[in-house]
Amino acid sequence: MKVMTKTWCCMLAVVMLLALLAMPGSSAAQEKKVVVGGKNFTEQYILPELAKDLLEKNGFTVDLKTGVGSVVARQSLENGQIDLYYEYTGTAYTVYYKQDDRAVMTDPQKVYQWVRDEDAKKGLVWLQPVKFNNTYTLMMRKQQADELGIKSISDLSKHLNEDPDKLVIGVNAEFWERPDGFKPLMKYYDFRVPYDKIKKMDSGLVYKALKDKNVDVSMGFATDGRIAAFDFVTLQDDKSYFPDYSPAPVVRKEILDKYPDIAAVLQPIAENLTTEQMQLLNAAVDVDHKDVSAVAKEWLEGQGFLQ
Repeated sequence: MKVMTKTWCCMLAVVMLLALLAMPGSSAAQEKKVVVGGKNFTEQYILPELAKDLLEKNGFTVDLKTGVGSVVARQSLENGQIDLYYEYTGTAYTVYYKQDDRAVMTDPQKVYQWVRDEDAKKGLVWLQPVKFNNTYTLMMRKQQADELGIKSISDLSKHLNEDPDKLVIGVNAEFWERPDGFKPLMKYYDFRVPYDKIKKMDSGLVYKALKDKNVDVSMGFATDGRIAAFDFVTLQDDKSYFPDYSPAPVVRKEILDKYPDIAAVLQPIAENLTTEQMQLLNAAVDVDHKDVSAVAKEWLEGQGFLQ
């Protein structure tokens, strides 16, 4: 009888413990876990760090999975390997959905609404976009651009058509292959570059190659702090080739339904991170060689978001 009583007491204790853990005030009930992804260039390391810090401040446990290309990041989201990441409107429109309507892709509001509505059908939710537009750009050293009289991509096209063997172009592999990348750009602006004048390299190396005069023209990102730091100029996209690339957190609906507060938690990034500030953050990492996580935390603290 004593054995039975002891057994029942143990069972009752287990039931009470489980009930306690399930209560709203318990630590187990409040545990919120998310996996935040990111791509393989500086800005895409900084944005996930910003999101992580804000999410952790609001009680989330965050696992970061960064350092991949656009297609892998997208597949990881669709497959549930990550729960959210910052995607660019133009990338979703041109790369994932293979659209090319310039009236849509070059208009920030139209392209955001288009990808938001299409992704909703796949259970992916676009939250509020960040204020800046990290469009692709072509860069040159300012001194050389001034000497050659090149201010726009049309100027570059004219120069290359007249002397195609003179300038060396630096691109990364993704920009070379993308439907909004370099090969369609040549067609759009009506010029050709001999293949031996194309140098493919990692995203982080194209700036150094341009600075060290190993290439004459390079792809780049408009929010990159090295443009000003290295005295580069961006060539005017005078025929509006590049889409709008406003970044926004894209979240699996399943996760957002489970944790609806994610939208409010990440909103301060969308409302306060400008192009100029993003350039400074990128420069802090790429030029000043500061730690990515430290740079992200410093910005959030400076804005008063971690108090």
